[in-house]
Amino acid sequence: MLNVIRRSQMIGLTTMDRNTAKGYGKVEEVWVDSSGRVSYVSSDEGYFPIDEVATVGSDGVLTYSFTGINSPNDPLSQLNRMAVRTQRGHDPIGWIEDFLFDWETGDIVAYVLSGDIATPFGGRAVLFPDDVKTIDADVVVIKDEAKDRLKTEKEGLQGFLSEKSQQVRNAVKQILSRAQSLISPDDSPETVRVKVKQVSDELSASGKHDKNAVQEATDFLQDQWQDLQHWVTRAGNRMKKALDKAWKRLTNQR
Repeated sequence: MLNVIRRSQMIGLTTMDRNTAKGYGKVEEVWVDSSGRVSYVSSDEGYFPIDEVATVGSDGVLTYSFTGINSPNDPLSQLNRMAVRTQRGHDPIGWIEDFLFDWETGDIVAYVLSGDIATPFGGRAVLFPDDVKTIDADVVVIKDEAKDRLKTEKEGLQGFLSEKSQQVRNAVKQILSRAQSLISPDDSPETVRVKVKQVSDELSASGKHDKNAVQEATDFLQDQWQDLQHWVTRAGNRMKKALDKAWKRLTNQR
């Protein structure tokens, strides 16, 4: 997945309208709806839908717009430090220490657990969404057999972009930005890989980027060719949808 980030990596980032460069404070929390999807992000100036996020970088979150909702109508949960128990259990066996999500779709892709349940895994264990039964107001209920499918943090999160170094993440962002106009939804897998390599070679030749980081970013994107193709297809539609929603909210407030 191309847009996966840890909650902990997003907290504290500056939010800014990408068109006006107006700042809206720092990210204070990431909020999850009743379906288990990240739906809102909040700063000290209010809540804004995850759909309004245009991009997330190492030092900031750029939005298509910012409507600053004071209190969303949807019931929301703050997963950070939320207790975890099994279906048959009554007492907590751990808590949510962190979670990884796709900021483009809001889908959570992994939870990092701490507490008794994570002790056999070095203090932190990775739980995947399929093993979450429900997310209640104050507890995450997991399947009884989920404990048998937990993984160590290193094993469970390998392959996610959020776990790469900052240099590699920056290189991925640079390649994506340049390759977006080159890649077509109809391109074959090999064509996508060739176009990624073309942009990668240009970055390396510029002398402005670490070549090892660029190579690792290239390998990552070539392995993710299908996600990359889908991302290119969704990007324009997502921006239009976000702007349409923002306009409707503004006109309804008048």
